[in-house]
Amino acid sequence: MTTWDPTVYGRYADERSRPFYELTGRIAAENPSHVVDLGCGTGELTVSLARRWPDARVHGIDSSPEMIAKAPEGATFEVADVRDWRPAEPVDVIVSNALLQWVPEHRELLTRWAGELNPGGWLAFQVPGNFTAPSHQVVRELCQSSEWASELADLAWRDPVDDAGEYLELLSGAGLTVDAWETTYIHVLPGDDAVLRWVTGTALRPMLTRLDPERREAFLADAGRVLGEAYPRRDYGTPFPFRRIFAVAHK
Repeated sequence: MTTWDPTVYGRYADERSRPFYELTGRIAAENPSHVVDLGCGTGELTVSLARRWPDARVHGIDSSPEMIAKAPEGATFEVADVRDWRPAEPVDVIVSNALLQWVPEHRELLTRWAGELNPGGWLAFQVPGNFTAPSHQVVRELCQSSEWASELADLAWRDPVDDAGEYLELLSGAGLTVDAWETTYIHVLPGDDAVLRWVTGTALRPMLTRLDPERREAFLADAGRVLGEAYPRRDYGTPFPFRRIFAVAHK
């Protein structure tokens, strides 16, 4: 599940970190002992949890060795698949930020994680909800085009997440009290090929990883063209609407 390029991903650190802070700001835990960040990426946001709860054991897990290699001091980290994660003891706070869209069985995982919480514990996650947006639709069509179908058609993803109401039902059924909501940010991205540069670090990684260098450059040129048509640049930058789905649940 190595899906992120840490260098490209970090170009938009402010835009990508804002949902994390809005998510974790709704966690009302006062003195947790054990906090886990599942899908922690490069770990800067994990360390912010350690600053918030300085007496807690804060641990980050990510499947990407490249990401974990960049993790700062201030928390403990390991390379692992969150699907295999089983805590040795119940946890007070579980956070998952922009990970579960990559995990087809994440609904079962959420139910399992609810059972890993201490009484009074918190489970908080957010996922992108933009899989029907032009940024994904035009790339999906490109992967299925005559030029790219033989190499990439199977990577033309479908919407892998539920809406806020469906996550409310799921987590309520697991015995939690749930606050679920959706937010659409309109990021203003600077520079040329702004949306292409955004998705290169995440959504396009499976395609770019599969292609050889020459074909990779050709695919990026085609993707830049269709994304540029879908998201034209303005004088002030490129407006890029981005919907996200949040849930904070209390045991």
